[in-house]
Amino acid sequence: MRMILALIQPTKLKPVQEALARIGVERMTVCDALGYGQQRGQTATGPGVVSEAKLLRKVALEISVNEDFLDKTVQTIAQVARTGPHGAIGDGKIFVLPVEEVIRLSDTVRGPEAVS
Repeated sequence: MRMILALIQPTKLKPVQEALARIGVERMTVCDALGYGQQRGQTATGPGVVSEAKLLRKVALEISVNEDFLDKTVQTIAQVARTGPHGAIGDGKIFVLPVEEVIRLSDTVRGPEAVS
């Protein structure tokens, strides 16, 4: 089992959510996030331009998947969340984390069955 944490542009949430539903991934947690990465929150650069790092809005998707859904879920997010055909700085990141155990609260089922 894996946890996918994807930080994407807010404008890409609906297209990513729709694309994931098409491949059978319909459960996720969505959170608003603020942060900056390589671009350090800057929208303008150049000689004489003074700017400070500011927090930019992102959306954080948390998706638990079994191993058989991992690659297609990551590929779908990576394809749909990009801006333009080649992507751009600020499009976001995808992190894949191991999950030691899952317990579904409604019936206390444990393990991979609890993810679905």
